[in-house]
Amino acid sequence: MTDADAIRVLAIACSPREAGNTDALLDAAIAGATEAGARVEHFVLREMSISPCAACGACASGSGRCIVEDDMRRLYEPLVRAGRIIIASPVYFMCLPAQAKAMVDRCQPLWVRRNRGEDVSEARHPRAALYLGVGGGDLPHLFDASRTVLNSWYWTLQVFERRELSFAGVDARGAIAQHPSALADAREAGRSLAAWGRE
Repeated sequence: MTDADAIRVLAIACSPREAGNTDALLDAAIAGATEAGARVEHFVLREMSISPCAACGACASGSGRCIVEDDMRRLYEPLVRAGRIIIASPVYFMCLPAQAKAMVDRCQPLWVRRNRGEDVSEARHPRAALYLGVGGGDLPHLFDASRTVLNSWYWTLQVFERRELSFAGVDARGAIAQHPSALADAREAGRSLAAWGRE
């Protein structure tokens, strides 16, 4: 497989906590995707400056681009060109943390394009996404709000193959390593995502 043929994977780390359970899951999934021959771009939101959407309306007129100049500009091109997207996030107050929600909200220019009936995806391959979720609670609806947000985001990005691997009751830093299969499951999920449609 040439580099031009390799699946492009966009991996987004959403946890405010460095080297925690979310990062460990994402690292494992990235390893699996890489083993499957994918080319991975890895973004860590806590290391980026992404302002909330200001609802200024600029993206709905003129060039259709966001006029805010911050690190979100680094994400727009990977978001439209990646064949696969892995988003790893903890649960904060029953939803995505602020870093992840700001990134999702700043995809408004892409929503404008999608709502106009224009193509958003510029991927060379059919698109698929994997949500890696982890939360300290054990409520049955722990991941529901995050799923709702992500499903709207996936629709905007024209991602229709949607996968999830989530772990409840995991809170202390490093606790995910004590789970009997979590890291191995995440590695296999990354490999399977990259290989989807090509096996």
